[in-house]
Amino acid sequence: MIQKLRRKFIATNMFLVSLVLLAVFSIQAFSTYRHALEQIVQAQSMALRWISLEFPFGFEFGRDHRGGGQPPERGFPAVPVFAVEIDAQGQIIALREGPGSTVTQETAQELVTAALSRKSSRGNLPGLSLSYLSHWENDRHFFAFADNQIILISLRNQLLTSLLICTLALIGFYLISRFLSRLSLRPVEQAWEQQRQFVADASHELKTPITVILANTGILRSHPADSVAEQVKWIDYIQDEAVRMKGLVDDLLFLAKSDAARLPFHPAVIRLDQLVIATLLSFEPVAFEAGVALKEDISPDISVLGDEDQLRRLVVILLDNGVKYAGSQGIVTLRLDRLQDRPRLSVHNTGPAIPPEHLPHLFERFYRTDVARDRSQGGYGLGLSIAKSIAEGHQGKLTVTSSPAEGTTFSILFPKK
Repeated sequence: MIQKLRRKFIATNMFLVSLVLLAVFSIQAFSTYRHALEQIVQAQSMALRWISLEFPFGFEFGRDHRGGGQPPERGFPAVPVFAVEIDAQGQIIALREGPGSTVTQETAQELVTAALSRKSSRGNLPGLSLSYLSHWENDRHFFAFADNQIILISLRNQLLTSLLICTLALIGFYLISRFLSRLSLRPVEQAWEQQRQFVADASHELKTPITVILANTGILRSHPADSVAEQVKWIDYIQDEAVRMKGLVDDLLFLAKSDAARLPFHPAVIRLDQLVIATLLSFEPVAFEAGVALKEDISPDISVLGDEDQLRRLVVILLDNGVKYAGSQGIVTLRLDRLQDRPRLSVHNTGPAIPPEHLPHLFERFYRTDVARDRSQGGYGLGLSIAKSIAEGHQGKLTVTSSPAEGTTFSILFPKK
């Protein structure tokens, strides 16, 4: 799927770039055509004026002609052109050849006859790649003929240049598009891979309780004559697995709603110090059964803007995680203070340090540093993911530090209220 999406991304980019290049080069080609056409018309107009004033086309610049008169223009465009003057019968009485043009009297007469037959003051002669321009002045009739090859040459040169530039540009844009497709789709690829892993892990976690439930149900069905009291053990197993599965489904639903930004959020000003104390007191029996000592260092009068239920769940997750990994006779310390006028909640435990290679992955879903122990304690590897989601939903940041000397500390820094 990612490869298909990448190909679509590159194809879309190349299509849009091709349209832009086509538009740019079309405008350039049209501009080149107009410029070449203007050169032809300019050369014809100049030739007509020069022949009507009887100046030689090859005059020397800077010299006076015809008694000190100066020619009307200082030079011709690079267009082969010649001009003729004809009488009333259409016969040539004067012929002037411009720079780069050579024509015989007979050929010029044929061209004049063809131009007169078209009965228009300007136009093109079919099949000859020539254009003409007619001019009357004081009962004198003049024709100027120019070679249209300059248009074809200019367009051909423009086309070759455009093709070269377009080819190089498309190759460059293709390489850039490949790079950008990898760069732009990297988050999508990561999200897709995480989703695949998430589905696989969720299916695996659900498989265990479902298998246990089906097995116990099979045992019950194999003894239909037994009473409920005789089969209560299997019923309890079914209930325990159903409760565990319900907890997993609730966690998955919470994360799904959080990802879709559809998680119910009821913001209010919460006395975080009171909430933390209440949660800590309710957690003392759990710590006592685990042989873990609870300590607290809570600063008073600390409030945050947030959802009370989610914040309570956040504290429970961190306390539960701390108690699980504090070890026998371990200590879990809950602190609430301020850091640069921002509320900070931290949970520290004295258990074994988390290996450095596991730290970047702790908040990933279903990630566990010790799979066997977590499953025996009823964990699915979703607690820290939920904690991170709640922290981010409150514009906070959840971090972790761990070392053999200092133990493990999870800290949340909330924004200013």
